[in-house]
Parts: sequence; structure tokens; C-alpha cells
Amino acid sequence: MEYQNALSKLASAFGDQLTTVKSVRETHGQGEGHQKNCPPDAVLFAISTEDVATAVRICAAHKMPIIPYGAGSSLEGHVSAPKGGLSINLSKMNKVLALNALDMDVRIEPGITRKQLNQHLRDQGLFFPVDPGADATIGGMVATRASGTNAVKYGTMREQILSLKVVTPTGTIIETGTRAKKSAAGYDLTHLYCGSEGTLGIITEATLKLHPIPEKIAAGVCCFPDLESAINTVISVMQSGIGISRIELLDVLSIKAVNGYSKTNHKEAATLFLEFSGTNAAVAEQIETCKAIANDFNGADIEFAENQEAINKLWHARHQLYYATRALAPGKESITTDVCVPISQLADCMLETREDLTSSGLVATMLGHVGDGNFHTIILFDADAADEIAQVTELSEGMAKRAIAMGGTCTGEHGIGCGKQTYLEWERGNAVDIMRSVKTALDPDNIMNPGKIFRG
Repeated sequence: MEYQNALSKLASAFGDQLTTVKSVRETHGQGEGHQKNCPPDAVLFAISTEDVATAVRICAAHKMPIIPYGAGSSLEGHVSAPKGGLSINLSKMNKVLALNALDMDVRIEPGITRKQLNQHLRDQGLFFPVDPGADATIGGMVATRASGTNAVKYGTMREQILSLKVVTPTGTIIETGTRAKKSAAGYDLTHLYCGSEGTLGIITEATLKLHPIPEKIAAGVCCFPDLESAINTVISVMQSGIGISRIELLDVLSIKAVNGYSKTNHKEAATLFLEFSGTNAAVAEQIETCKAIANDFNGADIEFAENQEAINKLWHARHQLYYATRALAPGKESITTDVCVPISQLADCMLETREDLTSSGLVATMLGHVGDGNFHTIILFDADAADEIAQVTELSEGMAKRAIAMGGTCTGEHGIGCGKQTYLEWERGNAVDIMRSVKTALDPDNIMNPGKIFRG
């Protein structure tokens, strides 16, 4: 009855912007991960910060859960509504509010996607570098502290944010920073909300740093006789100080999957996908240095593309690996793992993981944003087979424990959501109690995306 009162007030306030249609609710109850679909009681399509603030105040008065929703591309159950409540869809809030080309910053609404933003910026000679693969919304990328293929050169979302506008659990609207490139004014609220996964408030605007579009970009592939040779090449490239933009590693099965799905003809071997950017002279020097290092580790079939169409085709195939892996065993469910370790530990971590995957007998591909020690596996399993579910759980837990033991983390970019709460406790120990204290202080009624990050 309490939620019905809230829904009635929401309907009066928003009219057609609010829906309780079952199919829409179910769409908003699950991202792209394997978690159970938990639909909200209603979905609000917000069009302004004031909409969000009004909805939050109504929900807060009735202690009704609130779940922010962007593109639904998250993998750890961030958008599910295990306690019901209101899903606030921010995709219609997709405007560029202010572009300051001279200062290289931009103010945007959270529903704009990274591709939409870069399309808007293209004529200014600027771009936003964070590329998690999916065309996610910027708000969702801030909330999950996303990164991706460009992080090795440009950093993650954390490094790109200057300020956020946030609606707090009471419906208050706050600004966390300024357009200045640095500040020592009080607590760093901007980065408190970055990575908070919607559990502390709802991001309704963001001011972001931008970067000049490089004079030249060149991308290429290089094959290796085994994973260890490829990883050792990565370590040497990073230690050499080459200004590489992206360096991705796909194992043999990944290449086979990509070839089948994207109709490419890459050699089926452990393969590095590389991208260099900068001036013409710098890129040429970087390529030659990288080739020399790769040759030291028996790299072969080194091919580079320098026109944008060929580069886009190369990276498009790489970004399709999730769907390519699913195509290896149609009808199977999938889980995507995500760990990050110091680069000196990368070879051991990936090789031991590959051994575990092979021993399990399950179909699983492996890829890595290896320049910063982050890698994933995509494991396929039969959701109706208890033994396969148990194997997947064992593999995922084993990866997390191994990464943590090596000084790494259980998630380099996907976040905790409702899928890695135990892993967070393994990694952070008593520090999780401090996180809970922050959550309780800001959201005492636990209405902001409950069931995420923390157990219980």
C-alpha cells in the first residue's frame, strides 16, 4: 500500500512520463549480465534535473526504492530492482549543455552516450576518450567508474570528471565541483559519487575534460605463438614508455569467435590489437619500436592500418567479442569476469586462469586491456545444469581470489553491483564498514539502488 501511495503521487506529477506497463518494467529489470530479472514497480522517463528531484522527494516520503537507468549495458545487475520501486530512465536527458572548446571541457546531461558526445565534438577537433565497448550513457559510465580500451593512455572516468550535479536521497540538488582543473576545497565529493553505482544519489549533469583529436592514428595486430609471449611483449612495451593508446590481448578461442562472427580472417593465435596516436613522426617511431619489441618475443604477421575506415573495422570486430563468444554456443548463458592486477603479475594471472578455464571443459574466451593489467573472461554455461553453474561460480571466485592475492582487484571496470559483493569484502575487509557508514549517513532509509555494492 505504501508504494501504491507513492505511485499515485508520481502519476499525478508526471502523467505519461510514468509507466507501469509490464514489458517496459521487465526491460528495466536487467542489464546485459546473467543476473535474474527484477523489474521495478514503475518506470519514469525523466527529462530534467527537476523531474528527478521531484520523483526522489516523492519516493523518499514513502521509502520507495529508486534505481537509475541509462542504456542498460551494465554487467553486474546494477539496474535490477530486487526490492521493487521506481526506475528512473535518464536516456531522454541527452543534451550537450555547454561546450568550452578553449578550456577543453564540456557540460552534458547523463543520458547522452559516448558515441553521441563524440559526434557532437568532432567538428571542434576534440573528443572524449573513455571507451568501454558498449555505447553506454555517460551517466552510467560515471556511476560505475567505467574505463575500457583507451584507459592505458587517457585513464578511466575518474580522471575525466571535473564536477557533477547530483540529486541526493532527500531530493536536494547539489554541485560537487567546478570547471577548474584542480581544487583543494573540502571533501572530494565528485569522486565519491563516481563509482557509487547509484547508491548515494542520481547524477543529472556532468562536466568532463576533453582531449585533442590526435594528428595521426594507426592501429594494428600482431600474432604470437602463445599467451606468455604476447603478455611479455605488453610488459616490455609499457616499460619502454611508448605512448600507446590501446593494447588489447585476445586468446586463440577469442580470435576464432571474432572471425566467425565478424567475418574477419585473423590468424588463430594469441593476438595483440594495438593503437598508436600522436604526430606523424611520433606514431612512426612508436610503431617501429613496438615491432622490434614484438620480434624479440616471436611476434609475427604484424600488420598496421592507417586509414580511419580500416581502424574502425579492426576495433569493431574486437568490440563484438561478447556477442561472438555467445555465438559459439547458442542458447547458453554467459558470465563476464573482470579482474585487474599489477602488470608484473599479469602473465601469471592470465596463464593460471586459462589453465582453469581449459580444465573446466566450459567454453570460455579471454581478452584483456592488458596495458593496465585488466582482463576478462566470457564463460558460457547451461543455466539449467547445476554442475555447470557450480563450475562458473568456482572459476569466477578463483579469479577474484587470485587477483586479490596478487595485489589486484576483483573488478577493474564492471563494478560491484549485486554480483561481486562478497568479492568486495575479500578485497577491502574492514574498509567495507566505512563504505557502509557513508551509505547510511547519506541514505539512511536505503532507497538509492538498494541491494547493490553491499550484502543485505
